[in-house]
Amino acid sequence: MDILKLLDQVEEVAVRQPRTHLWGLFYTGLNTDEVSMQIAKVRASLPNELKEAISTVRESDRIVETAREDATVTLDNARKEAERIVAEARAEAVSLVEQARLQQERMVNESEILKLSKAQSEELRNAADRDAVQMRRGAEKYAYDVLTQLEGVVGKVATTIERGKQEVAPREVGVLVGPLSDPRERVKL
Repeated sequence: MDILKLLDQVEEVAVRQPRTHLWGLFYTGLNTDEVSMQIAKVRASLPNELKEAISTVRESDRIVETAREDATVTLDNARKEAERIVAEARAEAVSLVEQARLQQERMVNESEILKLSKAQSEELRNAADRDAVQMRRGAEKYAYDVLTQLEGVVGKVATTIERGKQEVAPREVGVLVGPLSDPRERVKL
């Protein structure tokens, strides 16, 4: 419910409504001037607190949006880097296999050399496969590390948002508490 509407309702009930007529005098049982003054004080103090709350919410939204954008850029970069590494590994593997094939064809006529070439070709293919797997694991580790860092940033943003929410959260009913006020300095309405 809107706090300004609530203040208007309190003012209407406490100050403006017709009072009970008692022996020719109006009687409310309340000091209407004091009630009006207290309501005016509450109204005067609200805009700064509301501005601070709005500012905190906007800053939190900005931080979250920046974190989302950073996360998207980082994730895209990690994906591109992983794809680039995998593509290089595949190209290198194809190149190594092609080199092995050409070498094998040159040695086809000699049986001892043929056996050796098959063994080397297989060894090169296995080495290329191992290199490709290692490069892919490296790319995946890089992406995992980036996402872990991003998770930490988002956690900090969530903590900041929670602190901001706690600072602007409603206090005890009937008690005016400023954001930096000491509980002993609370003013009863």
